[in-house]
Amino acid sequence: MSGQRVAKMTTAAIIVAAGRGLRAGGGLPKQWRDLAGQPVVAHALAAFVGMTRVLVIHPDDRAMAEAVAGDAMIVHGGASRAASVRAALEALENSGTTKVLIHDAARPTVSPALIARVVQALDHAQGAAPALPVTDALWTGADGRVTGTRDRTGLFRAQTPQGFAYDAILAAHRAHGGDAADDVEVARAAGLDVVMVAGDEANQKLTFREDFARAAQALNLTGARMDIRMGNGFDVHAFCEGDGVWLCGVKVPHGKALLGHSDADVGMHALTDAIYGAMAAGDIGQHFPPSDPQWKGADSRIFLTHAAEMARTRGFAITSADVTLICERPKIGPHAVAMRQALASIMGIDVDRVSVKATTSERLGFTGREEGIAALASAVLVAL
Repeated sequence: MSGQRVAKMTTAAIIVAAGRGLRAGGGLPKQWRDLAGQPVVAHALAAFVGMTRVLVIHPDDRAMAEAVAGDAMIVHGGASRAASVRAALEALENSGTTKVLIHDAARPTVSPALIARVVQALDHAQGAAPALPVTDALWTGADGRVTGTRDRTGLFRAQTPQGFAYDAILAAHRAHGGDAADDVEVARAAGLDVVMVAGDEANQKLTFREDFARAAQALNLTGARMDIRMGNGFDVHAFCEGDGVWLCGVKVPHGKALLGHSDADVGMHALTDAIYGAMAAGDIGQHFPPSDPQWKGADSRIFLTHAAEMARTRGFAITSADVTLICERPKIGPHAVAMRQALASIMGIDVDRVSVKATTSERLGFTGREEGIAALASAVLVAL
């Protein structure tokens, strides 16, 4: 099979937290007020764990941001929301990002399922955003009195995260003058098509003091049902004639190849099975039967991509992955960094959440006799 690998799409999340809104009280901008034991912005950041994250803040809030940002990039915002988003988009240039989600920090109860809907819609559209149909009657009013009614047909309540093809929304923001209500407005002004996905009533925006009590209740209920999954995978492939082996997405020069129905990437197979196992979703053989000729010689990236996307669809974030390769040769150390980067890219998570290491079997067993390579893998998934 060809040594050329197709790059995995990388999704980044921008958390917009540069506003100064004080209507919710508490003496602080609402995104920095306490909510269920943490600042509001910490909950918003946690919803996108496993993605590249950018936190956009007011310069005065730098110390508070550093306390909660973790591995998120911190960017200073501008004088308007649009300027703040553009600053974050510019910071992501040359990062390999192909999809970007833009989310208001003041929506701390966004669900993994909603995030997944937006990400999936971007496979077929330049922009996607969650929305809820307006179901209440609409009035106009003045001085505390109803002055008229408005037709609610075709009206929707916009939510975030709003997702876009990265290059397209960056170009749209660069061309946009002035502020905008949200990023869909910027996108549409640039001629981008934006599709709607189903919103979520629980994805409320904090605006007034009473909103905090409802959000705290929602978060406390979520915390009581915190779902952490762990899965393990194991795979073995024998050596055959060839000039190199695929291991964790990297072709390593060797005097042999690995025998298998696909490209026989033993490390990637073990990791794929670990992710499936964490979800109790079977194994590679069930999703990609070796009896099916379409998978003969297939790039194992297909399998790992499927497992990672299934995890996102089911509302899970892959928070760590660990692969151990067992062989006498080839030597893994010189290639471990490239392997970590390849796996992280495929799964759409940060490289510091991925471990690849190797050991020998002290010349014992089939790996010790250099008849093949074995791999063990573990994966941890968290539903937020």
